[in-house]
Amino acid sequence: MNAGLDFETRIMVKHDAPQLLRKELNKKSWQPEPIMISGVTDCYQPAERQFKLTRGILEVLLEAEQPFTLITKNSLILRDLDLFREFARRNLTAVAISITTLDAELARTMEPRTATPAAKLRAIRELTAAGVPVRVMNAPIIPGLNDHEIPAVLTAARDAGATSAGYVMLRLPWAVSPIFTAWLREHRPLQAEKVEALVKSVRGGKLYDAEWSQRMKGSGPYAEGIARTFKAFCHKLQLNQPEPELDCSRFRPPRLPGGQMKLF
Repeated sequence: MNAGLDFETRIMVKHDAPQLLRKELNKKSWQPEPIMISGVTDCYQPAERQFKLTRGILEVLLEAEQPFTLITKNSLILRDLDLFREFARRNLTAVAISITTLDAELARTMEPRTATPAAKLRAIRELTAAGVPVRVMNAPIIPGLNDHEIPAVLTAARDAGATSAGYVMLRLPWAVSPIFTAWLREHRPLQAEKVEALVKSVRGGKLYDAEWSQRMKGSGPYAEGIARTFKAFCHKLQLNQPEPELDCSRFRPPRLPGGQMKLF
């Protein structure tokens, strides 16, 4: 499958994900350390409304009192607020909400199947009101397109209740580069040349640099300026609070399929 429409229209559904997780958590080799959910694909993408696999996974995690962290761009997370409230009461979770822009029109064209900026801020408010620690991820930062919004995004997130923040510089590996540049020329034709030049300026003259130490933040004067701005506003807004240390001591293997309990 390609990185364009195939990625958005051909969805691979892991119907047995909750059952597989249940079995995994019952292995003698399992060590109760925090699990990261949605590190690659958003667990609250539109298909979740139909399949409810994420909710099934959360129910297994709650039964096992297994700590986890989660990142999403979608306000569908609020559907499971009842579970998150209980996770928070037991110090078992921390959530990150990704906000790329506060510009509703830019968000609609760049991330058409994610929650609106207003809905993401509402999710932060409701999660924090339920006691869930929330980190805002200002990502991706696109030089020349949305980097000027850093102060506004961080301020809005802080006002909604977020206590920490992070960012990721735009990454354009492999087949993603031509898709992004085509989008840029169609939706931001007057800015396209400038944005491409600035992206290359933070990637050593290329559209992408896979070097481990550089790929998340970029390098060069422009990238350093973004880093300084981000750090300054995190300090000003007190969005530099440490990540919560989740409780791994409560873990207990969940009930096995069919209701069977473990003998030993």
